[in-house]
Amino acid sequence: MKRRSVLAGASALPIVGLGGCGPARPAAYGGEWIGAQHERGHRLRDGGRTLGEPTVHKRAAVIIVGAGIAGLSCARKLAQAGIDDVQVFDLEDAAGGNSRAHRMGGMACPLGAHYLPVPGDDAVELVGLLDSLGLRRTEGGRTVWDERHLCHSPQERLFIDGHWHDGLLPPLAALPASQRDATLAQYRRFARLVSTAGPAGSFALPTARAAWTPALQALDGITFARWLDDQGITAPPLRWYLDYCCRDDYGAGAAQVSAWAGLHYFASRHGFHAPGDDAPRDDGVLTWPEGNAWLSQRLAAPLTGRLHDGRVALALDEGRHEVTLDLWNAKTQRAERWIAAQAVLATPLFISTRVLRTPPAALQPAVAAMRYAPWLVANLQLSDALDDRPGAPPSWDNVLYGSPTLGYVDAMHQATRPYPGPTVLTAYWALGGDNEAQLLAQRRRLLDQPWQAWSQAVVQTLVDAHPDLPDKLARIDLMRYGHAMSIPLPGVRGSAALAALASGRGRVQFAHADLSGYSVFEEAFFRGNEAARRVAARFTLGG
Repeated sequence: MKRRSVLAGASALPIVGLGGCGPARPAAYGGEWIGAQHERGHRLRDGGRTLGEPTVHKRAAVIIVGAGIAGLSCARKLAQAGIDDVQVFDLEDAAGGNSRAHRMGGMACPLGAHYLPVPGDDAVELVGLLDSLGLRRTEGGRTVWDERHLCHSPQERLFIDGHWHDGLLPPLAALPASQRDATLAQYRRFARLVSTAGPAGSFALPTARAAWTPALQALDGITFARWLDDQGITAPPLRWYLDYCCRDDYGAGAAQVSAWAGLHYFASRHGFHAPGDDAPRDDGVLTWPEGNAWLSQRLAAPLTGRLHDGRVALALDEGRHEVTLDLWNAKTQRAERWIAAQAVLATPLFISTRVLRTPPAALQPAVAAMRYAPWLVANLQLSDALDDRPGAPPSWDNVLYGSPTLGYVDAMHQATRPYPGPTVLTAYWALGGDNEAQLLAQRRRLLDQPWQAWSQAVVQTLVDAHPDLPDKLARIDLMRYGHAMSIPLPGVRGSAALAALASGRGRVQFAHADLSGYSVFEEAFFRGNEAARRVAARFTLGG
């Protein structure tokens, strides 16, 4: 999942509208929790292996557990290698993982990740996918993107001091005059720090193709917040923005993520540029009304008949000549057993350690070092366009300075209609906080509080910028992710245990963005392709 961040420390505060003093007041709009209930996933945690002997037995060449981007890309790569007897299983009722879609009032909207930065040359596998989908082509040695799928202008804006401003970096003009010179100096200093953070190739995407040096290892050993303090980066607007960026990619603030991760956010893409810098802009982002589900749906389409949803993986045994997977079919309410030559676990590693009966030695220490951020995604169906405050015009990405939420994207921004009208706003709330205690408390609230309480909290955070929102709100559907993404804590990027799992041994391969230490589309796609490459090599060798 990728989204803009909550301000620093916001998760330490009581959630607006969630005081726990009684049931929430009835909302004037409809809504509900969507997606699989978390109880389905808890079947494994709470002893689902004791369901008895499965009555359904089937075989396949390869079984893949997890139909997120890693699992789907693995299946695609295996098909390209000529291995098409591949069966894919997922707990949810639709494929895509954190890149799934929803519809409200006939309008598509995302349930998670909603954009993909145009990839660089290191992301060879991802570039190949985008070429095959017609999103990218080469003309005269020059890369050309299909502009229908690039984010339309205006792209992003920030609500601060009662006005909308272009861009997301707090503008100097919106700050008190006494703070402007010092803040600009720190903007420029941070830009220099990013540009000198490491030698060329240090922050490549995927990270498996990046350089790794003792200096980068040191950055991975401390939090981004501590590193910023050490560098004298203390200006509140800049610290808010940097914390916000950490929550965008990582689901938690600068006090949790490593300094390597904080710098990677900028150095792996288009850097950081202070106001007034004559710097080239990046090539933009690819986006769709349904977000990255546009991509996941196309990855899943060739798997008709071989993609099995509503399945809870209970136990995976690795034998000398085959693997055996036991599942719970939530639709038929019965156990199933699948036997295959090889298996791929395209699941978060904390799930993998529960599914594998005999996990490799590196798995437990890898999981022990990881922490997963919870997220809330709220889709707000509006009957009409919102009235706007002064300043920059309505944009695709709209962030509110000082809000505990993460802002919202407008699902109809990519539409070509010549007039404003009904739309769906997708609001994001990263709940990883600044430490483990905050994270655990937020996850508990997310699972325990009713949808009405969370929907009211989301509305309350938006009314300052949009006072007319409650009168135009028809419905709110909410998606909760208890363990949305791995946070790149200090030490995770350079983890020897993760490197061992990524190398792949035996009949069970791991394929998940967790292997990269953090969760973005680019990393998940790469890890799925790598697992498929190892599986195909074993078939070639007769294994």
